[in-house]
Amino acid sequence: MRTTKAFLRQGLLASAMLLSASGFGAMAADFDPSATIRIGSLYEPQNLDNTAGAGQGINEAFNGNVYEALFQLTDAGTVEPRLVESFTTSDDGLTYTFKLKGGVKFHSGDPLTSADVKESIERVTAEASKSSRKKSLASIARIETPDDQTVVITLSSRSISLPYNLSYVWIVNDAAGDITGKEDGTGPYKLSEWRRGSALALDKFDGYWGTPPTNAEVVFSYFTDATALNNALLTNAVDVITSVQSPDSLAQFKDNPAFKVTDGASTTKEILAYNDRVAPFDNVKVRKALARAVDKAKLLNSIWGDYGTLIGSFVPPTDPWYEDLTKVDPYDVESAKALLAEAGFKDGFSFTLDTPDYDPHPIVAQFLQAEFAKVGVKMNINIITANEWYTKVYKQHDFQATLQEHVNHRDIVFYGNPDFYWGYNNPEVVKLIADSETVGSADEQTAKLKEANRLIAEDAASNWLYLYPQIVVSAADVSGYPVNGLNSQFYAYDIKKTP
Repeated sequence: MRTTKAFLRQGLLASAMLLSASGFGAMAADFDPSATIRIGSLYEPQNLDNTAGAGQGINEAFNGNVYEALFQLTDAGTVEPRLVESFTTSDDGLTYTFKLKGGVKFHSGDPLTSADVKESIERVTAEASKSSRKKSLASIARIETPDDQTVVITLSSRSISLPYNLSYVWIVNDAAGDITGKEDGTGPYKLSEWRRGSALALDKFDGYWGTPPTNAEVVFSYFTDATALNNALLTNAVDVITSVQSPDSLAQFKDNPAFKVTDGASTTKEILAYNDRVAPFDNVKVRKALARAVDKAKLLNSIWGDYGTLIGSFVPPTDPWYEDLTKVDPYDVESAKALLAEAGFKDGFSFTLDTPDYDPHPIVAQFLQAEFAKVGVKMNINIITANEWYTKVYKQHDFQATLQEHVNHRDIVFYGNPDFYWGYNNPEVVKLIADSETVGSADEQTAKLKEANRLIAEDAASNWLYLYPQIVVSAADVSGYPVNGLNSQFYAYDIKKTP
């Protein structure tokens, strides 16, 4: 047994302190601190570097587990200090001074210093970085390290979201080099093994600065389809599924005392994104017509049954600037036909949809194809791999329309970036989103982003189909896992298994 009696006492103390973290009420005090937690997922990372196009799987496995940031987005949606002991802001809002926690070590044994923080931020903002949050940190003008425990960030313009945006910057040892196949973070787990196409194993890091994990090892097992994933849980090959992909599979778990089912708050949006740079999708009336041509309630029900949420914009209810905009372009086939006629497409038009090959995208594509046919629009379906999507759509912008799920929290900012893959460019929206960062209060920020959100919805910048549910299923003896999974993160350090 690899757990000492001293660690067992620490684990029991952590159990008492974290009683409310599991979301299942009272928690058993006699969990097994030597347990291996087996997590089933459909999202294997492409590589291990979140600035190198690794996909959402790396966030699920590594964020908060292997790597930490100066701040952390909790499962409840709040932003809390992590590697920061304290920080101050200048009166003009342009200078942030951060004091780092002492005694923090990387998995290699090197101490955390301000140089590591500076290097990590610059990794994200570098020209070659593929981080979707790079633009959010564009206001950083200078980073100084007056001593090993102090980081001073000077901004070219105010950024009220800086602490939030820094929660996306994993702090990496500045001596680590290329981390696409290795890691050196400060988190409660260190990488044990990555068997590509199969599993990724994390071991508890004995030198961790914070509260030790309530388990000894975590193994993420990867599956290529939902049926295989569900069967793995049914046969006790995994302990928990991070996100159930179909309501049809829930019947075998819901009324079975051997399992727990939770329905949390998701930030994952299924969207039909147009290339707004090219005809006919540069025409607002065409986009609005296609929005009205889709019976989204029927689509959601066909995919998720009674689960999931209809949304009228890119903003989910967990964002501070949410409002219900589903009535901006409601389902109305005749209105859709009229708008197409006004746009010069009385007899419709044809276009090609590039869709990733994994569920539920191909099924959604077939549904949309049938809906658009009712208004005279022919949609050809081109199924591509996730890697092809990244190159063709995201990087080269070589597409007319595409399907994609967007998992990020507070990501309305992407509509303020005309260079983003969908090419939406409304100068008023760009200004509102930019100005929302320079305000002096959260209330002012919320007001500006609500206004931007309404404009984006009125422009039908994309076709927001539905918000995924966040359904987690586990074995009955497992607790403490995150139920919301914002940004697809899946903190493993509080997961417990009752012996």
